[in-house]
Amino acid sequence: MKRSISLIALLIFSSTALQADDWPQFGGVNRDGISKETGLLKSWPKGGPKLAWKAGGNGIGWSSMAVVKNRIYTIGDIDDQQFLIALNRANGKQVWKQKIGNANKTGYPGSRSTPTYANDTIYALSSEGKLFCVNAKDGKVVWQKNLVKEFGAQLMLAMGKYQWEFSESPLVDGDLVVVTPGANNAAMVALNCKTGKLAWQTKLPGADVLGNRGADGAGYSSIVVAKIHGKKQFIQLYGRGVMSVDAETGKYLWGYNGVANKIANISSAAVSGNRVFVSTGYQTGSALLEIDYAQEKWSVKEKYFLNNRKFQNHHGGFVLYNGHIYGGHGHKKGFPTCINFDTGKIAWGPKRNQGKGSASVAFADGHVYMRYEDGLMVLVEATASGYKEKGSFMIPNVKAKSWSRPVIAGKKLYLKEQDTIYCYDIAG
Repeated sequence: MKRSISLIALLIFSSTALQADDWPQFGGVNRDGISKETGLLKSWPKGGPKLAWKAGGNGIGWSSMAVVKNRIYTIGDIDDQQFLIALNRANGKQVWKQKIGNANKTGYPGSRSTPTYANDTIYALSSEGKLFCVNAKDGKVVWQKNLVKEFGAQLMLAMGKYQWEFSESPLVDGDLVVVTPGANNAAMVALNCKTGKLAWQTKLPGADVLGNRGADGAGYSSIVVAKIHGKKQFIQLYGRGVMSVDAETGKYLWGYNGVANKIANISSAAVSGNRVFVSTGYQTGSALLEIDYAQEKWSVKEKYFLNNRKFQNHHGGFVLYNGHIYGGHGHKKGFPTCINFDTGKIAWGPKRNQGKGSASVAFADGHVYMRYEDGLMVLVEATASGYKEKGSFMIPNVKAKSWSRPVIAGKKLYLKEQDTIYCYDIAG
């Protein structure tokens, strides 16, 4: 099976005149962590690829980046404030910054969400749950919404109320921007991109439908788009597990509770056809779901379940390529693992390498880029025949947990390490 590329996701950004080497949102064009870049290094020299530039002053936190045209957009906490920041893609010099709230000082201090670019506009969700729409050229605010005050937004409790704060990266679909407040009457909401006017909101069914695992509220995941049995839908991991809603109306379609935990459900789903792969940490596990539609009813069949000893992804995500899932296994660990998407059979792994802690992943040109909590970057060939490491290097000056997702765009590897962004030349 060839890797699945969602036509729907591609169409989301069809009107934005993106360049082929752009990365406009969390997870790239298709929100799947996959770059279509080719002609990249097949192995790294000792010490890693050449550093093109580095730039400080971008605030602390774990936001990743949107890289579009000649700009980079990210979120960071500077002193007591949180900022949406734009930089020059060529050299990392700051172009503008816009305050979007107070700094996040709960739990692990720092920003969480990644900005989303669409139609010369940036959409950003602050750690406090404030959604901003700003002009991409100058950072001026067009409109803003407070998800807590306007929709009763709540997060699943994670070792204390709101300790980890809002982490979702907004989804733009056509003329709508979609986020997950997590309230029973507003589990997901869609707003008009230009005005912020409410288009629809999702009301959750009762506990008899949702299940008892997990906890009420939003998780720390970001929505993915899929077309299943002809119906475009938004699939999200939230406090009670996985839910899918109708992209046109916001109506709840189906859900799966078996992969939910009570602390934090984080990694986005991977979708191919009518099958959905999901995984969470905290000693939970992973599942492949088959989604069916008959007699005007949606149903979910669990094709397989991998317990926490076989594969659990903490928060670094995973990618689906050539019929296999690649990602880090283990709670607070990132042991490289390759899983057959169809059968759940472990092709190889979990392997131990030099990386420590959870691993954030991205994919490009036949390789998985794995970034470890201690700052080690590892290049792994994406093959089911065995673990093949093709180089590694340590990100400089790592002073906190190195969790931000890698970005691959324009034959460059972008890494936000708290206040500093590093840009590496990975052209082959």
